[in-house]
Amino acid sequence: MEKPTTPLRRAVPILDWGRTYDRESLTSDMMAAVIVTIMLIPQSLAYALLAGLPAEMGLYASILPLIAYAVFGTSRALAVGPVAVISLMTAAAIGNLDLAGPGEYAVAALTLAFLSGAMLVVMGVLRMGFLANLLSHPVIAGFITASGLIIAASQVKHILGVDANGHNLLDLVLSLIEAAPETNPVTLAIGAGSAAFLFWVRKGLKPALRRIGLGPRLADGIAKAGPVAAVALTTGVTYLFDLAADGVAIVGGIPQGLPPLTLPSFDPGLVVSLLGSAALISVIGFVESVSVAQTLAAKKRQRISPNQELIGLGASNIASGVSGGFPVTGGFARSVVNFDAGAATPAAGAFTAVGICLAAVALTPLLYYLPTATLAATIVVAVLSLVDFSVLKRSWSYSKADFAAVAVTILLTLGLGVEIGVVAGVAVSVALFLYKTSRPHIAEVGLVPNTQHFRNIRRHAVQTVPTVLTLRVDESLYFANARYLEDYLYDRVAGDDRLRHVILMCSAVNEVDGSALESLEEINHRLEQIGVTFHLSEVKGPVMDRLKRADFLDHLTGRIFLSQYDAAITLAPGLEDRPAELQERA
Repeated sequence: MEKPTTPLRRAVPILDWGRTYDRESLTSDMMAAVIVTIMLIPQSLAYALLAGLPAEMGLYASILPLIAYAVFGTSRALAVGPVAVISLMTAAAIGNLDLAGPGEYAVAALTLAFLSGAMLVVMGVLRMGFLANLLSHPVIAGFITASGLIIAASQVKHILGVDANGHNLLDLVLSLIEAAPETNPVTLAIGAGSAAFLFWVRKGLKPALRRIGLGPRLADGIAKAGPVAAVALTTGVTYLFDLAADGVAIVGGIPQGLPPLTLPSFDPGLVVSLLGSAALISVIGFVESVSVAQTLAAKKRQRISPNQELIGLGASNIASGVSGGFPVTGGFARSVVNFDAGAATPAAGAFTAVGICLAAVALTPLLYYLPTATLAATIVVAVLSLVDFSVLKRSWSYSKADFAAVAVTILLTLGLGVEIGVVAGVAVSVALFLYKTSRPHIAEVGLVPNTQHFRNIRRHAVQTVPTVLTLRVDESLYFANARYLEDYLYDRVAGDDRLRHVILMCSAVNEVDGSALESLEEINHRLEQIGVTFHLSEVKGPVMDRLKRADFLDHLTGRIFLSQYDAAITLAPGLEDRPAELQERA
């Protein structure tokens, strides 16, 4: 995807890709929109149920937000709308408030969407797209896995037809066990049957259709319509046999018509109470969305702009807030379907919005007898595909620090709820990062024979001389690790009377902050006191520019060498003639 060539086209990407929009793109987008619309109708209703909101709000959140993203978004395949994790976070945010009834819940939800959208737009204007890099993939995977379990557990009550509540997995399980004797057998049959059917559709229907001779695209399209078939069948059965009279919970009346124009609440108390949740929803939604968008864009050698994605998602959430919806973001499963169906431009999302509009106008009366158990089964089947405990095994094998972050995220999300879980996961990731960078890898290096390369003396047979010590620090120097470098160097030179030169090899140093500069000055002074000269080698340009702005270079006892090889042959002329040795590991 070519970058927009003007500021206006960068700010409004539709002006860029719209210039080359043709009939072929229109056909591809329309086909993708039909498939995604069929998939999105039951999902929208189900995720509204998950968020604890009226079913129609799911439809409303799938209309104007999609159009807003088509105007301001940069991904050509991302499908925006309600998603499971953000719906759960919405339920948690609103559930923590002391609200009187459904009307206040709805106002709080659209206010949450508006706040999230405003935050995302501000972040986009400030070019804060780099935030996508601050949450590690293992932490996000752990959070989504734990959230998937909580979401699935929260829907079991609808499948059983009982009243059970809880904000974490333990509370939900205990509440379900307590309520199990009151299970409605008819509701259970509908919910369990729908879940079994949807699992089969997901795994077995497409291969079955291919075996009877259907083409891959047609078979895939029919398989994607599985949730719609479940909705139609169970709604018809409930109506024909009047199962509502047997205690089967149904969706009931859904207002027919287009989304209403709404305004968020500007009550200071409500806004302040939602700010923290809005910030978390914004960050998690953006990270999930931009990850999907980048993955799909790479498959077609296209590019997205993370900063513009912030604005696109922000506009979508603001649109949701002013049209009776709740927070939205780009969904993984829906976006993959959109991509596979051949979506060529973001216009596919706008066409999907038209399809949802038609459903809101014409189909809502037909959904009166839709069992909530069917929607619950739709959610359970969708979110269980997100549960991936293999991330624990992979992170344990690769990095114990990543494993700790993932384990903490999963355990606290399951035990204390989604908001505390994700905050704890981020906090642990940051703490582990600070710990690792505060103790950087420092290697004593020597010359590899017959080369100009320097390697760790404990890993390679290298040439060294006792009068010269070269240390390579494999990290930028900043306040958290500057003292560690000082202590390491002092311990190494203590008692070594033969030492005359110390070279700090800076090939991996990209930054030296004020605290690290003071440490370098102290190292230079301490070494000077014991008759040792302090040198630097392979200092990068930006680091050198900063050092030149201080007076450190004026007091440096040694030199700054362009390369470590220059430093070695200058300070140890006979180095290349010495035998190579492999030092024993400490």
